[in-house]
Amino acid sequence: MKTLLALLLLSTPALAFPVTVQSCDREVTFDAPPARAIANDVNLVEMMLALGLQDRMVGYTGVSGWKTLDEELRAGIAELPELSAKYPTREVLLGAEPDFFFAGWNYGMKVGGEVTPETLEPLGIKTYELTESCIFVGPKARSSMQDMYNDLLNLGTIFGVGDRATALVAGYEARLAEITAGVDRSAPLRVFVYDSGEETAFTAGAYAIPTALIEAAGGRNIMDDLDKSWATVAWEPVVERNPEVIVIVNYGDVTADQKIAYLEANPAFANVDAVKNDRYVVLEYVEATPGPRNIRAVEKLVTGFWGN
Repeated sequence: MKTLLALLLLSTPALAFPVTVQSCDREVTFDAPPARAIANDVNLVEMMLALGLQDRMVGYTGVSGWKTLDEELRAGIAELPELSAKYPTREVLLGAEPDFFFAGWNYGMKVGGEVTPETLEPLGIKTYELTESCIFVGPKARSSMQDMYNDLLNLGTIFGVGDRATALVAGYEARLAEITAGVDRSAPLRVFVYDSGEETAFTAGAYAIPTALIEAAGGRNIMDDLDKSWATVAWEPVVERNPEVIVIVNYGDVTADQKIAYLEANPAFANVDAVKNDRYVVLEYVEATPGPRNIRAVEKLVTGFWGN
């Protein structure tokens, strides 16, 4: 009996620690699963929810200052407080006594800011950085669906729920294969991502997840040569590259309908194919940033591109 008990104890996830994961250009070691986690932004919060980790969280930050929680997300975090409407300060984080912060560069942290992995480590708070955002602190591969999968798998390792994360990612991969099975990739559609802005356009470049979503759906981001993730561009190259479809990111005070109205009322865009042919696909913010709803986003794009 004692031998059996010893074997059972050795097989428990708690004894798999310490674990080490790669977070951008850092290796981070965890001696035990975090018990008082905070996540910043809706998409990162949803990764935690998808893995069933809400009971390991003491709150979240960076949602209501820019976005509105939909019913699906609101139900998932009903018991958790929003500690800061926008980016948290160190004081806000310390007040919740967390042991873990899941954030990204320009997703709760800024390079050189007061909240970074380096400033939080001495306070006993370990940080895991969103893979998409790693381009802000060093070189990385172009955007791919693997970025989102990588974060889920790493969170699974960090929290000792690796099997759960592996099964979740396998399900996403299978669903993505099913959604895109009939996509003709011989002539990718020219696609532009319109996040916001009027004088200039805030859009997705080579390292932002919409580029991967568009490619999965059989399109090509016309700004995929922009050596950035999210960035501002002039309208002239957009008009010159003549997108056939415009993906609208819907969030904030300016609605998707208002963004479309701006494009259609501006004579500069009159000869752009997407505007002429009224071809828009609307993605919610939480679909257009790395997270569980990326699969749904690809399904929307496939339908919008090909009418499937």
